[in-house]
Amino acid sequence: MDTYYNYIKSLHLIFVITWFAGLFYIVRLFVYHAEAKAKPEPEQSILIKQYQLMSYRLWYIITWPSAVLASVFAFWMLFGTALGNAWLKMPWMHVKLGFVFLLYLYHLKCHQIFKQLQNDQVKHSSSFFRLWNEGATIILFAVVFLVILKDAFNWVYGVIGILLFSILLMLGYKFYKKLREKNQS
Repeated sequence: MDTYYNYIKSLHLIFVITWFAGLFYIVRLFVYHAEAKAKPEPEQSILIKQYQLMSYRLWYIITWPSAVLASVFAFWMLFGTALGNAWLKMPWMHVKLGFVFLLYLYHLKCHQIFKQLQNDQVKHSSSFFRLWNEGATIILFAVVFLVILKDAFNWVYGVIGILLFSILLMLGYKFYKKLREKNQS
């Protein structure tokens, strides 16, 4: 194993964790922003201004830098170490990189939504954002299981498991939504 490999891997993991934390929280702020649009003035303006500020700081101080640094350390691990070069030949790594590509797309879509909300353009409902938040969760589960189980991972059961997990998340959301509606009335 390369001398610095574990240091690089540790830094990669730290920034992956902070990247996901930022993605999870930014979408929560999207939910709150969308819900603030239904509030009466002056509450609406005060809340939206605060959510825009919080989103801006989270996005540019934590989420984007974490995404960039996680990527830098990932590329360093994969292309700058002997072990990384060996992993690139393994099928599980190809699938993992497919999920990482989906994560980049998810991040970029979040950036698009972030920019819209910064311009006070609310194009989605809070319900949409609650469901959207589960996208990062599904990607996280898939990547962690792929990395930990590697070749022992049975692809058929893994895909079925991720689909079942997604269905459970959707059912949980619907149950939560009904509880919220019941408590509000």
